[in-house]
Amino acid sequence: MQRVHPSIDHLDAVFIGGAWRAATGSTRDVGSPTDGSLLASVTTPSIADATSAIDAAHSARDTWARTPLADRVAACGRWLELVDARAAELDGIWAVEAGMPVRHSKAIHRYATVPAWRAALDGAADVLADRHTDVAGGTVTVRLEAVGAVVAILPYNGPVLTVASKVIPALLAGCPVVVKAAPESHLTMAVVADCARQAGFPDGVLSIVTGDVEVAKTLTRDARVDLVSLTGGHVAAQDVLDATRDRYARTQLELGGKSPAIVLDDADLSAVLRIVVPGATNGAGQVCAALSRILVSHNRHDEIVDALKAAWGRLVIGDPRDPATHIGPLINERARTRTEDAVAKALADGARLVAGGGRPAGFDAGWYHEPTLFTDVAEQSSLVQDEVFGPVTAVQTYRDIDDAVRLANATRFGLSGAVFTADTALGVDVATRIRSGAVAVNSLGPSMAAPFGGMKASGWGRESGALGILGFTETKQILVGA
Repeated sequence: MQRVHPSIDHLDAVFIGGAWRAATGSTRDVGSPTDGSLLASVTTPSIADATSAIDAAHSARDTWARTPLADRVAACGRWLELVDARAAELDGIWAVEAGMPVRHSKAIHRYATVPAWRAALDGAADVLADRHTDVAGGTVTVRLEAVGAVVAILPYNGPVLTVASKVIPALLAGCPVVVKAAPESHLTMAVVADCARQAGFPDGVLSIVTGDVEVAKTLTRDARVDLVSLTGGHVAAQDVLDATRDRYARTQLELGGKSPAIVLDDADLSAVLRIVVPGATNGAGQVCAALSRILVSHNRHDEIVDALKAAWGRLVIGDPRDPATHIGPLINERARTRTEDAVAKALADGARLVAGGGRPAGFDAGWYHEPTLFTDVAEQSSLVQDEVFGPVTAVQTYRDIDDAVRLANATRFGLSGAVFTADTALGVDVATRIRSGAVAVNSLGPSMAAPFGGMKASGWGRESGALGILGFTETKQILVGA
C-alpha cells in the first residue's frame, strides 16, 4: 500500500466510539488533485460501520450528558493540544489530498481553528450555567441540556476547522457525536481521529467516518439521531431535511454563499487589496465565505478594476505544498468543469473578462484553473446569483451606498460579507443593513471565535465559539415552589 505520509496509520480502519476498528466497506484509491498520482488505498466505512457508530453514540448519550462539564472541557482541550501539535503535518496532508495550499491551511489553523476551539473551551462554563430567577410561587431555574446524539457532516474544504466550529461545541454541550467527513478528507481525518483517540474520550462519545452519500443517509435517517448539523450544499441539505422531518429531529445547515465586498469611495485601495484578494481567492475559491462579489462605485470602477487585475496577475499558481503558492488545484475534475462552465456562462451573458479565464499554462496534470476576474456583470446573471465554488470573482458597480446595499442583498444567499471605508461608524451602519450572518468592516472575516451561520438560502443555525454551544442544547425550566 502506498502512503502519503509515514505517520498516517489506520487507512483500513474506522474510528468508532473512541477506538479503531477494521472498516468493512470497499477499497478506494485516493488520488492527488495536483497530478492525479496515487496517494493511498483506503478501506471505506460501510453502512454497517455507520450503524455501529450510531449504536456507540446512543449508548453514550445519557452518560456523556451527565459527565461534569470540567471533564468534557478537559477532554476537548487535550484533543486541541494533540491536533495543534500536528498542525504542520496536517497542512501537508491536506495539501496533497485536497489541493489546499499550505499558506492557506496555516492561516486557517492559526486564525480560525484554534480561536474557535479555545473560545468554546473558555466560554462553556458561562454559557451552560444555570440561570435562577425568583418568581411568583417559587424559584425558576433555566437549564441548558444536551440535545442528544448528533451527526456532524463536514466538508472537504475545511475539515479540521469544522471540527472546531461544529464538533467541539456539540461535545461541550454534552452530546455524543458521529462525524461524517468527506471522502476527500479521508487521510486528513485519519490523523484527527487518532488525536481524538489519544485525547481519551469515554467509550461511545466520538466516532469519525469518511463515507459516501449512502453512509450519510444511513446516519441521518437513524431514529436515534437527535440533531444533524451539515456544512455543505443544497442537494445534501434537502437530503438531510427529507431524512429528519418525519421524526422532527433538529437540523443546523450552513450552505455556502455569494458574499459581497462593498468598497466605499473613501476606502484606502492598498488596504482593500490586502484583504479582498485573499478573501476572494483563498482555497481556489472553495471557501463558503469567499468574497466572490466585489462592489465598487462608478467613480472608482476603473481604478479599482485595474488594481485588481494587477493583483490577480501576481497570484502564484503551483504545487500546494510550496509556501509560495496562492492557488492550488480544485478538488476534482467535476469542480474544474463546474468552474469552466461558470466562466463560459459569464462570457455568454456579456460579462467582460479582466483576468484569468482558463486552465493555466504548464499544468497539464491536475485540476487547475486560473484565478478569474470579471466586470460588467449583470445583476441577474448566473455569476452573481449562483455559487461557483471555484476561483471566479465578479465586480459589480453601484451608484450610491443605498444601491450598494441593495446589490449586496440581491441574491438568495446571506452568509458573509465585508465593507471597506475610512469611516468605521459608516462601515458598521452599512454592515447592519446587509442580510448575512457575518459582515467584516475593514477586515477579513468571519471570526470563528464567535457564532457563525447563514441567512436565507445560506442556511440556519449558528455554530462556533462559546455561543455556538447553544445550538446543541435544549432549554428546560425547573420551577421549585416556595
